[in-house]
Formats: sequence, C-alpha cells, structure tokens
Amino acid sequence: MTRSPARLERDQLCDLALAVGPDAPTLCGAWDVRHLMAHLLVRDRQPHNAVGIFARALAGRHDDAVDTTARRDFATTVEAVRSARSPLALPGVDTLANTIEYFVHHEDVRRRAGATWQPRTLPDSTVKALWRALPVIGRVIVRDADVPVQVRRSDTGTTLQLRRGENPVVLVGEVSEIVLYLYGRGAVADVAFEGPDAHITALKAADLGL
Repeated sequence: MTRSPARLERDQLCDLALAVGPDAPTLCGAWDVRHLMAHLLVRDRQPHNAVGIFARALAGRHDDAVDTTARRDFATTVEAVRSARSPLALPGVDTLANTIEYFVHHEDVRRRAGATWQPRTLPDSTVKALWRALPVIGRVIVRDADVPVQVRRSDTGTTLQLRRGENPVVLVGEVSEIVLYLYGRGAVADVAFEGPDAHITALKAADLGL
C-alpha cells in the first residue's frame, strides 16, 4: 500500500527517533527527542491538552502533558506515535493536518546540532502536499510580520502571496526549505531573499512559526 506523505514522514521520524535515541537534541528549543515525541503523542491523543499549542493562555497545560508523557517508556511512546490513532490521521484530514507537522519535526531531528545531514530529495507527492498547505498555514504564520511577504519556488518559479502589500519580501527556495523557514527554522533553511532591505530585515526579525 502506498503511504501518504504524512504517513511517510511520520514513519521516517519514528525510525530516526529510535536510531538517535531519546536524549539526542532537536531544533525545538530545549526539547530532546524524548520530549519531541511526547509532544506529538499529546497532539495526537490529548486534544484537551494539545489546545495549548495554539492558545498561549493554555500553553502550560500542553507543556505539563508533554513532561508527563516524556516520563513514559521511550520506545512505547514512539510506537504510539507511529500508530497514528487520532482524528487528525483520518483520510482527508491527515495530509492537511500532519504533512507539515511531521516533515518539520523530522527535519528538527535530522538537522539537529552536531548532526551530519544533507537536504533530502522529497517525493513529488510530499512536495505537492507541503505546497498545498502553505496558502492557509503560511498566511497565519506571517500575519504579524508587519511586511508584505511572497514566496517563490526555485524549481518552478511559482509564486504565492502570503501577506499583501507593496514591495514584498520574496522568499525563494525549494518548497521544503520555505516551509522550514516559515516554521522558525531559519538557521538551517536554505532560502534566499529578494525585495527592499528594510522589509527583508523585518521578516528576518519576525517571530515566525506556530
């Protein structure tokens, strides 16, 4: 059976998590792999706590749930994440809700401090799924950037306006690298910038991500 882009990223992340171990660092702030996988399990299985991902007033609820889950057996947590038993994994929801989430966190582990890595060549289906999600998610991410923002694919030249206005910053790169930049992984994302210097500086200073 052909795996969906979200399923493929989920499985590969779980394989990598087991390979590098629970104490390996990630690009998610102070989280190690153990806490990253705990976050994903909370997101999948505990919607009453996962709401803290998006509502700052409830962030403590999410963080407490992650800390509690991280104390469980690591291999069991990883296999629970792999099982994808969640409303977010239902057909029709999985690709939109999970492809970017699992792609970004997969790269959080691949590109972690001290790791040796090279950019991956992604399947066309994954690239298409990431690009389809950007019109909604990308516009939410840059809403507070205070400058107009456009993204342009380096492979096709296709553009997408994320925040309207004159003289936009144009973020140029492969779809995967654009996604990583917008999700706050600018330190490892291979992108280029076009547009007024002041707008570029403002975008670089913006607190991006979800």
